[in-house]
Amino acid sequence: MRFKTGSTLINKKHQEHFESLKKKEQSNLEAKTAICEKIESIDLSKLTTFKDWEEKNKEVLDMQADWRKIGFAPKKYNVKIFERFRAACDLFFDKKSKFYKHMKEEMDHNLQKKRDLCERAEALKDSTDWKETTDKFIALQKEWKTVGSVARKHSDSVWKRFISACGYFFEQSNKHSSSHKSHEVENLEAKKAIIVKIKDIGTETDPTVAIATIRSYMDEWNKIGHVPFKEKDKTYKEYHEALDKQFDHFKVDQSERRLESFKSTITDIAEHDKNKNKLYNEREKLMRQFDRMKNEVHTYENNIGFLSVSSKGGGGLLKDMNRKIEKLKVEMDLIIKKIEAIDENL
Repeated sequence: MRFKTGSTLINKKHQEHFESLKKKEQSNLEAKTAICEKIESIDLSKLTTFKDWEEKNKEVLDMQADWRKIGFAPKKYNVKIFERFRAACDLFFDKKSKFYKHMKEEMDHNLQKKRDLCERAEALKDSTDWKETTDKFIALQKEWKTVGSVARKHSDSVWKRFISACGYFFEQSNKHSSSHKSHEVENLEAKKAIIVKIKDIGTETDPTVAIATIRSYMDEWNKIGHVPFKEKDKTYKEYHEALDKQFDHFKVDQSERRLESFKSTITDIAEHDKNKNKLYNEREKLMRQFDRMKNEVHTYENNIGFLSVSSKGGGGLLKDMNRKIEKLKVEMDLIIKKIEAIDENL
């Protein structure tokens, strides 16, 4: 009786232990299933940066640590749940590995693009074609911003190399600009002095001497470079007002005035247009005008040959044609002088 009672008690405890173990294994299965589901639920398509992957990587490693703390699941599920867990982890780390490989290739490509930009900047940094090169540097800087990131170990060095070339050019450009502005101020003073000289030519001066003096001042004016932009129009206006007043007094004809004004304009174009394109275009336009006028003169001269002074109305028509011919020849002479002025600047 005592043996039976003892056996029953032992069997009961054994059964309780077995039931407790089954419950624990079931609980372990549920915990492991939850970890699998959590890893499987990670939306890998939304992991697009190193930071994203590093944050999720830490979470997965923490879940792996939690997994190791959990005991066995029921025997018939233990292998299956482990395989599920391993598959979820393998997928995550495989995707992570591919992302890092892709990013490395992309960063290597970006590094090469930035090195190419450095080489282009270094090739330009000693240029003294300030305006055009400034535009090129601005374009390079804009292009730099479109290039993606590079590996951290190269990031600072390649940036310093690029910005060093940019900084050197703009430093030289600023020095030139300061010097140029100083020179423009000197030019302004020189041109103001010429305006004063033109105004100071006395009305009692011999006309021939006065006109020769004015022309020498105009030649001097045309040889002086640019003045500060904000003073340009005002100075030009004062100069021509002074000229017009003297031209009126000494009866200088309109053709002469137009020629001198044209010379001043041509000189300004020549200083700005280094390739001389505008001057060549202007010369071509004048040549076409000259040829057109020459044909008009030829036509008038032919028509005159068919007219008789004694014919009715012929005298008045002849005079009108001769006036037109004379006017065209004066204009043609002015065009020739304009072409000569352009040739001096080419």
